[in-house]
Amino acid sequence: MLLCGSDIIVRTLIEQGTDVVFGYPGGQVINIYDSLYKYQTELTHVLAAHEQGAAHAADGYARATGKVGVVIATSGPGATNLVTGIATAYLDSVPMVAITGNVPNTVIGTDGFQEIDITGITLPITKHNYFVGSVETLADTIRDAFRLSKSGRPGPVLIDVPKDVQVAMTDYEPQGVIPADETSAAKELRIRQAAQCINGAQRPFLYFGGGLIAGDAQEELLTMAEILDAPIGCSMMGISGVPTNHPRFLGMQGMHGHYACSMAMHHADVIIAMGARFNDRVTGNRAKFAVNAKIVHIDIDGAELGKTVSPTHGLRGDVKKTLQKLIPLLNKAEHPNWQAEIACLREAERKSGDIREGMTPKNVIEHLNSHLSENIPVATDVGQHQMWAAQYLNLAKPRQFLSSGGLGTMGFGMGAAIGAAWGTGKRTVLITGDGSFGMNLNELATAVTYGIPLVILLMNNQVLGMVRQWQTLFFDKHYSSTRLDGRKTDFVALAHAFGAEGSRAVTLEELDQALDRAFACPGPYLIDCAIDRDEFVLPMLPPGGSMDDIIVRIGD
Repeated sequence: MLLCGSDIIVRTLIEQGTDVVFGYPGGQVINIYDSLYKYQTELTHVLAAHEQGAAHAADGYARATGKVGVVIATSGPGATNLVTGIATAYLDSVPMVAITGNVPNTVIGTDGFQEIDITGITLPITKHNYFVGSVETLADTIRDAFRLSKSGRPGPVLIDVPKDVQVAMTDYEPQGVIPADETSAAKELRIRQAAQCINGAQRPFLYFGGGLIAGDAQEELLTMAEILDAPIGCSMMGISGVPTNHPRFLGMQGMHGHYACSMAMHHADVIIAMGARFNDRVTGNRAKFAVNAKIVHIDIDGAELGKTVSPTHGLRGDVKKTLQKLIPLLNKAEHPNWQAEIACLREAERKSGDIREGMTPKNVIEHLNSHLSENIPVATDVGQHQMWAAQYLNLAKPRQFLSSGGLGTMGFGMGAAIGAAWGTGKRTVLITGDGSFGMNLNELATAVTYGIPLVILLMNNQVLGMVRQWQTLFFDKHYSSTRLDGRKTDFVALAHAFGAEGSRAVTLEELDQALDRAFACPGPYLIDCAIDRDEFVLPMLPPGGSMDDIIVRIGD
């Protein structure tokens, strides 16, 4: 059939299984928006308040569902406003397709109004990007973008479409959903060598990241843990990969990880890492990281093998398929001495834990836990509240925890929570801070407009808490530009101004009452939750330190 380029874009999105796109219109995508109007019964468009919020919404949709998220923006500032969202998805391996408009081909290179080389700008933060020079290649380019975005290690792909390509006519032939590329296990020889190493372990430790969730390998992980009698830990991106109450799970490892988990990894003799990157937040001083351990590193992206630590065995392949071939080669083992050491680490963590009463971060998150079900996605922004959420949330299902790990994007949470709620059809929780919330609070308008069932738990300490914590510990309490109390923002009044509901909580009793109202509210509900500005995230690995330097309480 003969269609214009903009119709082809929308028809191909529908063809590839897209049910919702997030975006913001403008002059160079007005034709696409006209086509969205034509096909509105088949494809929903969610109008964000800002293109960055739209990108985070597409990201949150993808994280919560495992499907490809789609965002649309116009040329110039519309396209550049996507950059932070695209980079966030790239560093966390999230499948996303961004479609931008551009000036007509005849104007490219003349510095026309709102012309920008968005493919050049985003080259380092996309798996690939495309400049579509002719309408004849448009449909296949979109199909290839979807295939590439979800294949191997997932990630964002950008398609830049000049205005004349959107207007031009060509034949369009529908196709089915293009599948992701077939994956394979690591090489048989490497798997056998790794199995021999693992079978010699006396203190095995299983460590996983977001790649395990993306690879749907939770069952294999738990099976291996039982065979090896091994504890389990994760990176922040791995949170929700296994239930947090699983008896073998020690929690998150790293700079602000659980003490028992970090120390168990430090003392292990064999670390089996699956879908994780060993970034600086995990290793601390790399020269002192797990010096007595052999590392078996399994990842679908071969570039990650040996990039930051040198594995004894690097296995490039699909995590699930590799584990399925590895597990039959493992010997059933029992390690009573190692388990006794793990129990001592757990007890030390328990003794150093926060047992204070009142509105402590731990108590706030635990009161939230009593309202969560296993199907509720929880998004966070970035900062102290993010780490408290990572430490204390009780989560039961994969893809339940959505947070910016690699880029650490303040302002990520609001858009991500909207996208997750839309994609899952479930009430969603956003845990944020007054600093992060201020970055993209305009997306409250989006949540209200679409009636998103969203609980916003704003942990308000009137400071940029994580930076202030560093200033306290390492910069002689030079509190430079981290106090927010001068802003005098009334967040509850702000929520009401946007059309949302909200209330303030300064006691745990008030918090419980507010949570009851919030979880019963059909739309967005904001809880302004008072937190003391001197609350710290602990444990903490000091910059440049090793696990031997870990701070578990102030004064250590």
